[in-house]
Amino acid sequence: MAANLYRFKYDEYGNTREILVYASGSAARSCSFINKGTAFSLEERRLLALEATLPPGVRNLDAQVQTSRLKVEEKSDDIEKFIFFRALLDRNVTLAHALIKNDIERYIKIIYTPTIGMAVQKYSSMFRQANGLHFYPGNIDHAEDILRRFTHRDIRVAVVTDNQGVLGIGDQGAGGIAVCLGKLMLYTQGAGIAPWHCLPISLDVGTDNEKLLADPQYLGWRHNRLSGEEYLSFVGRFVRAFRNVFPNALCQWEDFSQQNAFSIRDAFVDEVISFNDDIQGTGAVALAAILAAMKIKGEKLTEQRFLINGAGAGGVGIGEQLQRALILEGLTARQALDAIFMIDSQGLITNIRDPRLYKRKFAKDKKKFPWVATIDRVDIPEIIRQAGITVLLGTTGQDFFFRVEAVDALKQNTDRPVILPLFHHISTPQTFCRNMQKWLEAGVLVATGNPCGPAAGEESFVISQCNNALVFPGVGLGVLVSGAREVLPEFFTAAAQAIAEMMSPEELAQGKLMPPIANIGQVGKKVALAVAMTAVRHGVSRPCVYSDFQHENDEARMKKLIDRIRWEPEYLPLVPM
Repeated sequence: MAANLYRFKYDEYGNTREILVYASGSAARSCSFINKGTAFSLEERRLLALEATLPPGVRNLDAQVQTSRLKVEEKSDDIEKFIFFRALLDRNVTLAHALIKNDIERYIKIIYTPTIGMAVQKYSSMFRQANGLHFYPGNIDHAEDILRRFTHRDIRVAVVTDNQGVLGIGDQGAGGIAVCLGKLMLYTQGAGIAPWHCLPISLDVGTDNEKLLADPQYLGWRHNRLSGEEYLSFVGRFVRAFRNVFPNALCQWEDFSQQNAFSIRDAFVDEVISFNDDIQGTGAVALAAILAAMKIKGEKLTEQRFLINGAGAGGVGIGEQLQRALILEGLTARQALDAIFMIDSQGLITNIRDPRLYKRKFAKDKKKFPWVATIDRVDIPEIIRQAGITVLLGTTGQDFFFRVEAVDALKQNTDRPVILPLFHHISTPQTFCRNMQKWLEAGVLVATGNPCGPAAGEESFVISQCNNALVFPGVGLGVLVSGAREVLPEFFTAAAQAIAEMMSPEELAQGKLMPPIANIGQVGKKVALAVAMTAVRHGVSRPCVYSDFQHENDEARMKKLIDRIRWEPEYLPLVPM
């Protein structure tokens, strides 16, 4: 077993200092945490019985990165590049992360969105090596024993999915774990959480995707999805096992269906340190962009009216975060809700019908807003005019929502509208990006969910990206270093404010609403500190169990701990045992 091959040694801050190696020869090279490939020194080769198994030349990490860059560019398409990165991570995790860090703005499109959508759909046919854990009814009763096999890795963050609401493309069965793998790579890049401290987990409760069930290559549990009490019992058994084995680790819920996303988040909030990125991370990144837009406009958040297209986890998460921010700026809870309008698959959400519980508070009262009773519920321009909308957000892949008629209606309410198309395409259409560029040039403040840039040969332009990767790594790191015993909603408000405050006057003057993804490490540290000190102020901080150096609820010490606990992709000293 891998646990017998190595052991990590830590410094006083909880960062990995060296690896004690109990293996030799091919066994040492087979472990991605130990393997250095051609970077093994001549002395390491001698001590680990690797002499003659490698050519005599020694390449350092920088040289390996440059060689690997060339290999990536040789690949014919993005999915082939994705396969290359996954294979490299399985072989040499340090080199893989050094390569990603070398040009994260380019490679995030490969390891995460939009390419990850295709990888999810091809998961079974592309399967090469097991990554993470797959719990299903056949093994869930042994979950605690299975998790204990990973205690030697000191698991600090797990990303957990039930595979039902994957990236806007729906039920993807066992393939959803690919998103967990992508998110954890970003935890390493943005928060410096070493790969060995990360664990992707799939809760395979079946699938209702008939195409997958009929596919002879499908690797998941061939059964229709569990539901009701059966489903909740399954998740509950996992939560109890995880809490017992890793009581101080963070559990990030990922890609649950709309209804389950809220019920799972709320049902287990007191049992495991957890949050849902689709709800809370999306809400925070949208709020960060809007706060930056307010700086540009010189206006208050309380002066805006918001229309959100999409009442799933992301849309409702944005609504919840906006409500909280508006209350902080002086509105009552009712006044805040009155400023937020939301559209689902049936149109504008009103009390004329009975929407699901998780989105019911955003339903507009026909007595207070009499126009909702007469308007066509999908007449977007008219809704914008009637409600006085100044900020338009979309979490579903409906491009029409941001067409000229809608933006023209916005311009009747404000000189500089804010539009945030946050939905994910499997591949980003260049026509959509060119449309966003036109709005940007017309003075509209724009940020998109997927990366958006010019096609080859077109004039360069920059559109800010509202990527959750700017939020969740820092939130996670802030929770871990502060020892927070729970994840508070206030953490995400603090994260949004920290991100908005990072925008320079020069960037704001250019209409930019978010820091570039290239700055994910710096953003992660800022967000972590904001979250950690929020935990202190709200009385939920504890000593950090991963470090001998303690923050003592002091901001300077907290910042020092955040800086020092972060792992960087550099080869660690190997100590043969």
